[in-house]
Amino acid sequence: MDLVIPAPALITAPVEGGGSFPVRRIYCVGRNYADHAREMGADPTREAPFFFSKPRDALSPGGAIPYPSATDDLHHEVELVLALGHGGVDLTPDAAAACIWGAAVGIDLTRRDLQAQAKAKGRPWDTAKGFDASAPMGLLRPGPAPGAGAITLSVNGEVRQSGDLADMIWSSAEILSHLSALFELAPGDLVFTGTPAGVGPVSIGDTLDARAGALPPLQVTIARRP
Repeated sequence: MDLVIPAPALITAPVEGGGSFPVRRIYCVGRNYADHAREMGADPTREAPFFFSKPRDALSPGGAIPYPSATDDLHHEVELVLALGHGGVDLTPDAAAACIWGAAVGIDLTRRDLQAQAKAKGRPWDTAKGFDASAPMGLLRPGPAPGAGAITLSVNGEVRQSGDLADMIWSSAEILSHLSALFELAPGDLVFTGTPAGVGPVSIGDTLDARAGALPPLQVTIARRP
């Protein structure tokens, strides 16, 4: 087949110990910690999880990330990220857990002012969540995802977010089970699993340190746009 334009680049995520994980899609879960649900003005009861997505080329390995355009209120949200090595539809939680290839810590960067405007007008969140480099992620560690352990984010050495992975309203397996009822999951999918309370703004020059359990940490510096 003759391509009429150059093929888009393959998007991959680095793996601890070497190798690259090819990325197919990036799914995200909203309000999966009770304290964050309250923080955002929502009911933290165990309602069905809801999902949104980011383009796969929003993925970033960390390091310097430019402050995005069209916002004056960029927020951090530290999250556990699942990487799938298998997929399927209508998976049970046990079958969904078996799909997990590895895990990492990530940050869901959010244009909070654009998100608030979208919420007020009942519009999609795409411009608030899916901009360039909005999904920085640390090294993927092969193996099961941690179900407990500290999840934290510091800005310039000051702890802003501090929770425990055990406090997720929906576990990793349950999230994937619900998601598989909406989409056919496949190898290469990444799933950001929600953030604890303490989300807040960052500015140019800030350094973010994100951690989840014993997974490799992630460092991000917010840089000025070129």
